Amino acid sequence: MTITEKILAAHAGKKSVEPGELIDARLDVVLANDVTAPVAIKEFERAGFTKVFDRDRVVLVQDHFVPAKDIKSAEQSKTVRDFARKHGITHHYDVGEMGIEHCLLPEQGLVGPGDVVIGADSHTCTYGALGAFATGVGSTDVAAGMAVGEAWFKVPETIKFEYTGKLPADVSGKDLILHTIGDIGVDGALYQAMEFTGPAIEELAMDDRFTMANMAIEAGGKNGIFAPDQKTMAYVAERAKRPFKVYTADSDAKYARVIKYDVEKLEPQVAFPHLPENVRPVSEAGHVELDQVVIGSCTNGRLEDLRAAARVLRGKKVHKNVRCIIFPGTQAIYKQAIKEGLMEIFVDAGAAVSTPTCGPCLGGHMGILAAGERALATTNRNFVGRMGHPESEVYLCGPLVAAASAIAGRIVHPREVE
Repeated sequence: MTITEKILAAHAGKKSVEPGELIDARLDVVLANDVTAPVAIKEFERAGFTKVFDRDRVVLVQDHFVPAKDIKSAEQSKTVRDFARKHGITHHYDVGEMGIEHCLLPEQGLVGPGDVVIGADSHTCTYGALGAFATGVGSTDVAAGMAVGEAWFKVPETIKFEYTGKLPADVSGKDLILHTIGDIGVDGALYQAMEFTGPAIEELAMDDRFTMANMAIEAGGKNGIFAPDQKTMAYVAERAKRPFKVYTADSDAKYARVIKYDVEKLEPQVAFPHLPENVRPVSEAGHVELDQVVIGSCTNGRLEDLRAAARVLRGKKVHKNVRCIIFPGTQAIYKQAIKEGLMEIFVDAGAAVSTPTCGPCLGGHMGILAAGERALATTNRNFVGRMGHPESEVYLCGPLVAAASAIAGRIVHPREVE
């Protein structure tokens, strides 16, 4: 079996499973945020449930519209707070201690290798970087998950992605996943597990692996997953709140496809509007002037991302026509960035730094675009109207390109501002 199949089999109490099989699986974590939790709570109560299956395994994170941007978002947050207090939810993260959920849960040790995790957010697949089966679901599925601690799945087929060659210094996990989505398309892995392997993957830092797993959904994937290795174990060892089990694929595991990439000559990638598959190398971007640059999100708001941006921005100024907004993924990341002097670099460069929040990524707040404006972002999605007005445009990239482009006022290769 593949890693995904082994995890699902274990959580379904079966010796083995096959793609297409329908199973009931035990859940290790059920996640929701301030946008999706209120719907789940309503369904939970309408169904007559009076308690959650495990108050330690239901995680509620206020991260999309907080601090509250308006009355409606304040009411949504209050619904979550009231539910968390009523049920004694151990892991409820609010303003001042919260972070962007998919940065926060791994950091807090709430997810580990071998877990099965559902979240009412499509980018829940991020936790596959730890060797967990993690996938986004609807709020009604989360309501049932909160009540009974189980979910119904169809076992997905697995596509194996092998990345070979030495990764160039200016190419990151974001570039690998954008290149992959550009190749297979936004439905190229529809309801399939994306298993990331190969020598280039082994060299990636954990932050880059989180970025790749995060965007599996942008190729239609059910989940993205990495085999745990020494880097994974080092990350998990100092954080894990409970025991975990490591799974690896069998040598004779069956894959729907095996797709191979040689990354030796890969350059930074940019996804043009209005799909993450509309990818081209930054050298072929042409002259695209920008109004806003966003560095952060659940995709690229981790410490390595901020360090990369700071290396480019140090001693330079953001272009006079560009608004550069930086969103650290969590309070801990924010604090460490302050200790390392990264925040001073950002402020001196003329960037604005926000409290951890999803903010403009979903057109929420703190960076909404007007008609005709263009944003370059380290986020994960660039659909029509994603960051605001339907006549605005969103381009996707990694932190090096984002920082360099903020300085240049247009999309450029990082080397152009050295």
